[in-house]
Amino acid sequence: MVGADLIRETEEKVQIIRDCLKDAYDHQKSYADLKRKDIEFVVGDRVFLKVYPWKKVLRFCRKEKLSPRFIGLYEIVERIDPVAYKLALPSELEKIHNVFHNSMLRRYKSDPSHVIPHSEIELQPDLTYSKEPVRILAWEDKELWNK
Repeated sequence: MVGADLIRETEEKVQIIRDCLKDAYDHQKSYADLKRKDIEFVVGDRVFLKVYPWKKVLRFCRKEKLSPRFIGLYEIVERIDPVAYKLALPSELEKIHNVFHNSMLRRYKSDPSHVIPHSEIELQPDLTYSKEPVRILAWEDKELWNK
């Protein structure tokens, strides 16, 4: 009699623990689902590529702190899986495998302001230009304590 009561009481406590764990899991999942988004790309889309896994292999011309997080503007050539895509990479990145998970890619939103017509910039014959300020946006005189 005592053994059966002990088993039933233990099973009830185990069930209560399972219910509490499921509630906690559902609560955490609701927070995680708010940030989760399913990203799908189509062949021909243009994407940026996340850089950090290759920090030690390729430096991308800067120190780690100032190195860009995303590089290039690459075209998707093939869809391998719903989450894996093959990119058309330039010859400088031939050391890197050209199939990437969608978490490594960021969609490029076409923006006409990104395209600068060369007529606005006075180019020299060697394709260089000089930078000159157009106007001063803000001016401030600072008075230092010891001066």
